[in-house]
Amino acid sequence: MEQDKTTKSLRFKQWIRKHRVALISVAGILLLAGLTVGGLMIFLQKPKTADKTTPVVVQPVAPKPVPVKYYSPLTGELVADEAATKQPVTGVMIENSPDARPQSGLKNSGVVFEAIAEGGITRFLVLYQQEKPQLIGPVRSIRLYDAEWLAAFNASIAHVGGSAGGLAEVRNGSYRDLDQFFNSQYYWRSTDRYAPHNVYTSFAKLDALNAAKGYTSSSFTGFSRIDASPSATPTATQINVNISSALYNSSYSYDKTTNTYLRSQAGAPHLDRENGQIAPSVVVVIKVNESTVMQDGYREAITTIGSGAGTIFQDGTVQDVTWHKDSKLGQLYFTDANGKDVPLVRGQTWIAAIPVSSGSVTWQ
Repeated sequence: MEQDKTTKSLRFKQWIRKHRVALISVAGILLLAGLTVGGLMIFLQKPKTADKTTPVVVQPVAPKPVPVKYYSPLTGELVADEAATKQPVTGVMIENSPDARPQSGLKNSGVVFEAIAEGGITRFLVLYQQEKPQLIGPVRSIRLYDAEWLAAFNASIAHVGGSAGGLAEVRNGSYRDLDQFFNSQYYWRSTDRYAPHNVYTSFAKLDALNAAKGYTSSSFTGFSRIDASPSATPTATQINVNISSALYNSSYSYDKTTNTYLRSQAGAPHLDRENGQIAPSVVVVIKVNESTVMQDGYREAITTIGSGAGTIFQDGTVQDVTWHKDSKLGQLYFTDANGKDVPLVRGQTWIAAIPVSSGSVTWQ
């Protein structure tokens, strides 16, 4: 038995030797086949790449929101937020006799109406919203036509008494009356000027007075406004406004650098005592029917409701217009020869009301 095992072993070894080459070839083929199958399995396990014909969905990027801009309804200038557009408007009657000059608070204001108070002496109805000067004056009395211009602005009015017609109007319950006669703690008299040219106030006091009376916002339609676009070839660089006499007539020199009009009065620069020469962005001259009447003394009567000739100076140019005020509460507006609205450049606006019969405006 043992001999048979030995014999089989020898035969097997001899067979291996005889077929060694064939066995090696077969083993190589099997090894190569194994590697091929293994590689194929690895390949098949890899994630498939996207078919080039498969559409790629691109998610749209939401556009950035356009910042909201807010503009003062009084001056048309850019303000911080919506709340700023609703701040209360406050008017102050500021004197313009030689004894009142230089005034305080005129330069830092929004809209100024200039008209004759009596005897050729002019006076200013000065409107403020974002502007908050802390010295304003001298404060003087109000006239009926001032109240009628004021009515369109839903504004408070600071003054020291007034004509009989003016007081009857502002005390009729339709106005926000801040008369110094009844609110003296919100005004003071300076010691460097004599009465009646020495009554002053400030926005620290006026804001407190408005708040105490519940006048916390104003809702109104202002003038049509437009962005400044200074002319490359200005057509009106020197303006002369004759309103009554040499002491009160005014002139304006156009400053192309700032696109403003440097105001002079009585032949000299018109200065704000604290802030230098007054320089509005827009000068408007309106011609009004004016007469002297006897009421509580001789008073000027000015027709404010209706329409008339006007001239607008802005961006270094001049334009003849027609002014309109359709009602007491209606806002003043301007149209050209074709009846189209004429907007005003953003910024301080100075409106001079000159008599049709004796006033004039010239330029060059």
